[in-house]
Amino acid sequence: MAISKDKPQILSAEVVAQSRLFKIESLDLRFSNGVERTYERMKPSGRNAVLIVPVTEQGDLLLIREYSAGTERYELGFPKGLIDEGETPTEAANRELKEEIGFGAHQLQPLKEVVLAPSYFSSRMTLFLAQDLYPEKLEGDEPEPLDIIRWPLAQAEELLTHVDFAEARSITALFLALKQLAREE
Repeated sequence: MAISKDKPQILSAEVVAQSRLFKIESLDLRFSNGVERTYERMKPSGRNAVLIVPVTEQGDLLLIREYSAGTERYELGFPKGLIDEGETPTEAANRELKEEIGFGAHQLQPLKEVVLAPSYFSSRMTLFLAQDLYPEKLEGDEPEPLDIIRWPLAQAEELLTHVDFAEARSITALFLALKQLAREE
């Protein structure tokens, strides 16, 4: 059972650092018990994202391998990207599939909306299961061609031991997709 608390009062908010992509905001807060603290967070951009688990008719997962500056290595994961202004999450998911793996999906099922590190970030990501794929390629914004990896759905749990498959959002999406696929059988 959840305990209801009043949200802290924001006493002040100030951008303390920024780059071309990010703004860091300092928040002075007063909690309901009178305690005051300063928190830092990424200033909300208002843009959310999508991540898609594509499954082919042949029973393969389609993953991508792309460079990640945060870990300074190539990571294996599912297609993902930001939702453009005026786009729904479903439209963004289908566009990202076309840009990153060269397929669209006739069937896109939302699995869950997740947040990453909610103490510091407000952005939300909708996870999707994509089925009934069809070939269609759109130009993406990646600096180099992405490697597309076919992974047998029957061996999906083996991905968890793969050294390059470490992103929490992809792992979460895999579990939710497997659960949904099992319900459909």
